[in-house]
Amino acid sequence: MGTRPPRSGLLLLALVLGLGGCGRGGDQSRRETPVVAAAVPGDTGSAWELVYDLEIEGDADLYVISSAEATPRRLSESPGYDGMGRFTPDGTRIIFSSERTGNWQLFEIAPEGGEARRIRVNQATEYQADPSPDGTTLAFLTNLDGPERLVTMDLGSGALRELVRHGNRTIFGNPSWSPDGGQIAFSSNWRIGHQVYVIDLGTEEVRRISDLMSGGCEPRFMPDGRLCWVDRGHLGGSRSHLVARDLGTGEEEVLVDWPALNYDPAFSPDGTEIAFASNITGEYAIYRQRLADGQAWRVTFGPGSARYPDYRPTP
Repeated sequence: MGTRPPRSGLLLLALVLGLGGCGRGGDQSRRETPVVAAAVPGDTGSAWELVYDLEIEGDADLYVISSAEATPRRLSESPGYDGMGRFTPDGTRIIFSSERTGNWQLFEIAPEGGEARRIRVNQATEYQADPSPDGTTLAFLTNLDGPERLVTMDLGSGALRELVRHGNRTIFGNPSWSPDGGQIAFSSNWRIGHQVYVIDLGTEEVRRISDLMSGGCEPRFMPDGRLCWVDRGHLGGSRSHLVARDLGTGEEEVLVDWPALNYDPAFSPDGTEIAFASNITGEYAIYRQRLADGQAWRVTFGPGSARYPDYRPTP
């Protein structure tokens, strides 16, 4: 597969092929007056730190913002796209995807800044990485030596393990490790449109989690073991919900139901908050929402599209 922006890589081809509706729409979602009363500046007083992407005029870089550092701090600076940062479990590094070399590759950088280090060197498209809970293994997407597929890499030896390969026209997305390290969630448009799947790393059994008629994308495990994902429905539209499901009982809960396109869920280390991107005001911004009562706070302001937040783990 050719190089493509991560924010649309899971989606645009699927829409062209009529395979799903998990794509990010543009300003057509603003056909109604947004309800923003729950999304106002403020804070709970709790300590938090987020890394996120900020895209301005086609160029995106990583930024860091926190309760102690309210002014965003630019972390990376290169032509093209730097984004989809994920903190390592010890909070000392951020793994991110970048097209600075001409094709998507994986890099890491310290949250305090400095020189970015390339993790792998090849001519493939490799991106959307998530570190395992113990910090020893990286899950990511690659099209090295064939169609795009989900793999893991041992960070000590560099050894690759292929987990899932669905075929030439398949678009994967957003690997996410379960808290116990035994499962990885991902999305795929294989056969029936964008759906959320989970692979058991012990048995390598893959099962579909999202409902067949609604589909899903951007799965993210929560600290309590539930799985959250974006539910937009195969027909798309101007709204998307963030839902969570207990994989044992099947019990489901809607976490974010704003009248907008809501994407990119991430969870605070203690599991009390969700951070996400929403275009509730017309342009994507990052919000935090307390799960107990739905109280929300806007995090990013100013020009540019802010996406893909991730919380820094608690030391």
